[in-house]
Amino acid sequence: MTNALYVVGGKRFVATMRKAGADLDELREVNAQAGRIAAPAVRRLVPRRTGTLAASIRTGATKRAGVIRAGRKSVPYAGVINYGWPAHHIKGVQYANYGVAATEPQWTRLYKDFVDKTMKQVKGA
Repeated sequence: MTNALYVVGGKRFVATMRKAGADLDELREVNAQAGRIAAPAVRRLVPRRTGTLAASIRTGATKRAGVIRAGRKSVPYAGVINYGWPAHHIKGVQYANYGVAATEPQWTRLYKDFVDKTMKQVKGA
């Protein structure tokens, strides 16, 4: 199960940055940093019985997105714990959603800095 944060207009953002001459490898690193900022908050919000679910949280990044993953083959319940399962009367706790939202001021600053740097390069400043 993968819990991912998607930015509305993210594809357009990447295309605009590419046209502006942005280093998309650098954007990949910004995405990775954003994930590393949010992951501890997500990990703190995971309900714990054994700690296995919290231990399964990891980050990844591409040029298009930063990703926080929870669960794996041995932890198939990550999505159920986050989103719930109404047919089985299980209410989701949305640990991933709240963890990412709680750290938004920190990781959005990374994107602002990236955009500012790219715009300075475009303007030749």
